[in-house]
Amino acid sequence: MLGYFCLLIIVARLSTKRADNSTFFTGNRESRWWLVSFGMIGASLSGVTFISVPGWVESSGMAYLQMVLGYVVGYLIIAYLLLPIYYRHNTTTIYGYLAKRYGRVAHTTGASFFILSRWIGASFRLYLVSAVLQSLVFDDLGINFVWTVLFTLALIWVYTKRGGIRTVIFTDTLQTAAMLGAMGMTIYYVYISLDNGIGIVDTIFSQTESQWFFPNASDGRNFWKQFLGGIFITLAMTGLDQDMMQKNLTCRNLKEAQRNMITLSGVLVLVNALFLSLGVLLLLYARQEGIEAHGDQLFPAIATSSEIPLVVGLLFFIGLIAAAYSSADSALTSLTTSFCVDILGVENMDPIKALILRKRVHVLMTLAIALLIILARPFVDASIINNIFTAAGYTYGPLLGLFAFGIFSDSQLKNNWIIPVSAVLSPTLTFMVSIASPIYLNYQFGFELILLNGAIMTSLLYLNSAKAKTVLLKS
Repeated sequence: MLGYFCLLIIVARLSTKRADNSTFFTGNRESRWWLVSFGMIGASLSGVTFISVPGWVESSGMAYLQMVLGYVVGYLIIAYLLLPIYYRHNTTTIYGYLAKRYGRVAHTTGASFFILSRWIGASFRLYLVSAVLQSLVFDDLGINFVWTVLFTLALIWVYTKRGGIRTVIFTDTLQTAAMLGAMGMTIYYVYISLDNGIGIVDTIFSQTESQWFFPNASDGRNFWKQFLGGIFITLAMTGLDQDMMQKNLTCRNLKEAQRNMITLSGVLVLVNALFLSLGVLLLLYARQEGIEAHGDQLFPAIATSSEIPLVVGLLFFIGLIAAAYSSADSALTSLTTSFCVDILGVENMDPIKALILRKRVHVLMTLAIALLIILARPFVDASIINNIFTAAGYTYGPLLGLFAFGIFSDSQLKNNWIIPVSAVLSPTLTFMVSIASPIYLNYQFGFELILLNGAIMTSLLYLNSAKAKTVLLKS
């Protein structure tokens, strides 16, 4: 772990010999698209994918692949609808568009919901990694979980504090390579440990857990629920998320940013399919060796099993650290960027004062993530990826509705204060509908919940727009 961290520090120092706020926020808009695309694989997957997706196979099969196919459509919409808007307005954060479309109230509301969403998402992701590190390493050293969390975040803060997003572009490339290498070699070693005499493809797809298409509409894993959920979760958690878009906005021009998105969409299908295949192999191995582990505990339990080659445990550890840092470093950078630019308005301040303020916010965001991880530990269930997508359905829904109304309607709102009111009311109504629908409609919402949330937000804005007022007067 220390060796890997030292390597990250070297890469970070070499990538940011001269860094200011512009370097931290936008990378001076000099990044090569292929470098950004490769690094974004790791940031898109995170430690949750590394552990939780293989563990999810036991309860859901390969149903997650249906959502991943929805991601592809979502990335295409981002590339050809949202990215041209962001590049045309040339703002430091994507929420600058809201300021130009609606005004300051919308700008602050959009950024605030992103900060809330990313704070929760980043904390959940890093919680999982911290919990595994605790059981693998720090429990034996007698170190409390609180110190594990603080230590992990302190390492991330150290190598991002100077170069911000420019550092993240380069370190994510290293971390993606480490994570994918660890995943591929782990598949190989687990497969040869099975010693079942048939090919790896036949081994995987002869299992009931390899089912990926679910046509039953009453099943929460139904194809269209997952597929539509994947499209809109991608639009919200990538296209309307400063964390992911901040990397795209470091590309030299719109064409390169679009090339990055299209390439990323195809690669993620293959990578997620491999992680799901790993999950099937892990289940087979656990049954063969009588290992009682489920959900997020499956991969760690097998990787550290005495019956499996030691190299698998080492690969797991390296891949886990790489996945965790790849996701957490960009989240910390984007949270700092959005709070400084969108909430505090540092771009209008004296450069020296803005630099000092940015460094302080960076520290505070680090501590905020640590606090949530520590407080949330008793309340997180066995498959954390489900928590993340469920939370996203509520917190990103208002952003989806706000951007949709702004892009597809030229109507003005009668009062911009309706935006924060609707942004609170929309997820509240969504939650009430999700509770009532199984009782009264015999319908169980899945990850398509975000679509309902976004539609409610858009409807509330339309009903309070000047165009709606005109329609009502005419009728």
